[in-house]
Amino acid sequence: MPAAARPKLKPGKVYRTMDLEKYGKNAPRLAKRLVGEGRLHPLGRGIFVHRETSKFGALPPSREELMRAYLNGGRFIFSGPEQWNVLNLGSTALFASQLVYNEARSGEVELGGRRFTLRRVAFPQNPAAEYFAIDLIKNHRQAGVSVGRIEKAVSRAVAEGRLKPSELRRSAKRYGRKSTETVVETAISRAMENR
Repeated sequence: MPAAARPKLKPGKVYRTMDLEKYGKNAPRLAKRLVGEGRLHPLGRGIFVHRETSKFGALPPSREELMRAYLNGGRFIFSGPEQWNVLNLGSTALFASQLVYNEARSGEVELGGRRFTLRRVAFPQNPAAEYFAIDLIKNHRQAGVSVGRIEKAVSRAVAEGRLKPSELRRSAKRYGRKSTETVVETAISRAMENR
């Protein structure tokens, strides 16, 4: 390969085979060659990383970088226990797989030794705590917490000013179900009574 056509790979960046097309006509062959040279490391079918290293060795790519490449630049957000548990609404769940909402795919995928559960659902551009509270209500069984417990915790969070009633209602209407809206209204009513 001529020096001028040698790919300039960024440490920590995840590449798809198609990202290498600008460096030559046969991107799969180029990917295979770069893997052989140790410049790329396979993470999954047609997905590779140019490893970033530290004094302790190779660093794994970030979950954001993995999803950016896997979903080909499409929008996505991470949800699940990491977002639910910090709300202090009764959830203390742990999952072996990272929950990813996106606009393209549903299913399970393993990339670079990490498992992801993808769900093709509607989600906001910049989700706030209220969105994740609605998401927790919808996924309460998966999170291992009862709706009643979440309802009381949401009521407490509204009363303490940690969750905004208007945002909860908006998120419930847009991203929840009718039953989700009922839980939210009951929680908000209870919070207003206790003020």
